[in-house]
Amino acid sequence: MAAKRDNQKKIENKVKAVLKKVRPYIQMHGGDVELIEVKTDTVILKIRGTCASCPLAGLTYNEMIGALIKEKAPEIKKVILT
Repeated sequence: MAAKRDNQKKIENKVKAVLKKVRPYIQMHGGDVELIEVKTDTVILKIRGTCASCPLAGLTYNEMIGALIKEKAPEIKKVILT
């Protein structure tokens, strides 16, 4: 059980590193992103600020940020936006 928890923490740290890297770009556009949860192979993100109502948010987050997360943390197969 401890090994599973350690692996989950490693994945979470990888996701946080990606978000830290892209956050300045998102904030330049009046938005932000928050990591809500990492569940096995799924990441749940909360979109904040102007990004929450932007019609291109799905493209930005799923295609760009989601792709970066999956590249850096290949264990992640799905990124959910809330």
